[in-house]
Order: sequence, then C-alpha cells, then structure tokens
Amino acid sequence: MSKKIKALVACGSGIVTSTIVQEEIKKIATENNLNVEVSKATIAEVESKQDDYDVIFTTSNYRNKLNTPHLSVFGLVSGINKEKNVKDIQSLLLELSQ
Repeated sequence: MSKKIKALVACGSGIVTSTIVQEEIKKIATENNLNVEVSKATIAEVESKQDDYDVIFTTSNYRNKLNTPHLSVFGLVSGINKEKNVKDIQSLLLELSQ
C-alpha cells in the first residue's frame, strides 16, 4: 500500500457536505488502493489546520492562499462535473502517494 495521505475536507459547518465528500474520497482511495485518512473541518478552520494535512478539499469556493495542495470538490455534492472532480481527486491523491 502507498504512503499515508492526510486529507482535510472542509465545508461551511464542517458537518453536512463535508461528510458526503469524506465518504466519496474514502471510496476513491479504496478503489485506487491508497491509504488516505480523511478528517473534517469548517472553512474557517482551513488556514489554521493546513499544515497538519497533505491535501485540503473544500466544498465551497476558498480563495485564500494555502501552502497545502487544495482542490474544490463541490461537484461531488452537486453532481455537476462530478466525473471530472473524481478524476482530479484521484490524480492528486495518486501524486501525493508517491
């Protein structure tokens, strides 16, 4: 198995849409035999928590500069461009697993 990737999923409340995305990311990780630990947070917590994670996924627009790789994953929630979002997540996780 690949090296462990620590992922943070953030949404407005840190509960609803982040839970949906958390499960989708776990599924993508399993399908690609990747070791991904997924935690949840609110959008407001992203900046202060970023250094503890390898990648950050947000369900809403996040425009602040981050040192940690970031990907907006609203498509997993809305269904709009979901396939592209899944491919982007897969590519990013595979890259980070090296």
